[in-house]
Order: sequence, then structure tokens, then C-alpha cells
Amino acid sequence: MDLSNLKPAEGSVKNRKRIGRGQGSGRGGTSTRGHKGAGQRSGTSRKIGFEGGQMPLARRVPKFGFKNINRVEYQAINLDSLQTLADKGIVTITPEVLVENGMAGKKNKIKILAKGELKAKLDVKANAFSAKAMEAIQAIGGSAEKI
Repeated sequence: MDLSNLKPAEGSVKNRKRIGRGQGSGRGGTSTRGHKGAGQRSGTSRKIGFEGGQMPLARRVPKFGFKNINRVEYQAINLDSLQTLADKGIVTITPEVLVENGMAGKKNKIKILAKGELKAKLDVKANAFSAKAMEAIQAIGGSAEKI
């Protein structure tokens, strides 16, 4: 080893622009910050979304739609799901029974819909019913009660 083949240790030398190190570097003088104004001085930062005075994208894009804050969300349960419970021998169906059988969450409001066929006479208690579902339950001789 001699002076002709000396090299720095691997990873010790970073390849980066050295700004503000004289005119000969090509990045002296204003140090890539331009002339005058807040951006040229230290301690400046830009507002998020600022586009140099141009109308920002977030304000140019049209806003549309409406979300009703009073909307009531229901967990939909179909008649064929009630029939599977009837096949297990459950005659009175309440929200608690549906939660136990994994068909609804504890906090869910339940709406019975008319998809599928119901063959068993059931007593159903739920927060809401579709008109056809209520007809189908009562046509067999069961009862549909809103709670």
C-alpha cells in the first residue's frame, strides 16, 4: 500500500451537492435559493398545497355529493336466512338471537328483507321490515313486530 492507491472506506464518502461553497462550485452566490423574498431567507416553509399564488388544486376541483348525517344504517337479513334459523328449531327471532348466530352485530339495527322463501311460521322482532317481507311472514301465519 502506498499513496497512489489510498481510497476512503466504503460508505464514508457521500455523493451530494455542496451548496454555498463559492462561485467555482456552480452553486455559490445565492445557493440555489434565488434572489430576494422569503424563500431566499432562512427559516421559511410553505403552506401545504401552496402553488405559488396559483389557485391550488384542492380549490380548483369541484366538490359534489351529500352525506346525510341523520341516515340510519340497517343490517339486512333476508327471509332465507330466517329459514336457516327455523331449520335449527328457533321459532322466535329477535336481534339477540341474530347476534348469537353471527348474523348481526350487537349495535346493528336490523331490517328484514324479502329475498328467499320462508316456509316456517315465525315470530320475528326487528327494527324494520320491507313490505314484501312483512307480507311473507304474515301469509304463513307468523308475526312481524317492529321494535
